[in-house]
Amino acid sequence: MTTVLIADDDHLMRAGLAELLGNDPDVEVLGQAATGRQAVELATRLRPDVVLMDVRMSDLDGIAATRELARTAPAVRVLVVTTFEQDDYIFGALRAGASGFLVKRTRPEDLIAAVHTVAAGEALLSPSVTRRVVDRVANQPALDLGDRSVLDRLTPREREVFTAMARGLSNREIAAALTVEESTVRTHVKRILMKLGLRDRVHAVILAYETGAVPPRRRE
Repeated sequence: MTTVLIADDDHLMRAGLAELLGNDPDVEVLGQAATGRQAVELATRLRPDVVLMDVRMSDLDGIAATRELARTAPAVRVLVVTTFEQDDYIFGALRAGASGFLVKRTRPEDLIAAVHTVAAGEALLSPSVTRRVVDRVANQPALDLGDRSVLDRLTPREREVFTAMARGLSNREIAAALTVEESTVRTHVKRILMKLGLRDRVHAVILAYETGAVPPRRRE
């Protein structure tokens, strides 16, 4: 059973999401929050697997609430679901610790699948958001935010897998490229995330470009 908390300042949106998720027998909605502060308080107390977090909310916005949850309840995973697809929101949410970013026009079945994906420890972004993340980090010079020395924690093989992850390859594609079993790649990915203190693959991509592990693409 995957437990969920819904945080959105729109009553109809909260009700619609609760009804949608209620149709999945493997999902239980533990509660609803109308503000960011309420979302943090309820999530800290109820400890849901996933918080569906809106961005624009009163009291405390969704990005600040996500950052607070990453500090106080790191096991709770945040899936941002918003109408707004602005870069500041996307990157603000990911840097705050969100494990996913979907737009509200996402199909109902895809939203339910996203909840299960994030609950399982994976990262998930809308296709359009993924393109923007990769394009933005790939077209910028390496930032000073990442300390390249952290990559010294990785073995040579883990460094290969890390680089492949940063280029957007799936576990299956990495396995084919390195001529190993997909289960072996999954093990490498888990160790990489643990060694680097990363929540998921999305944050691995960001770190790879920030540290220069993957060179930025040249602008045309």
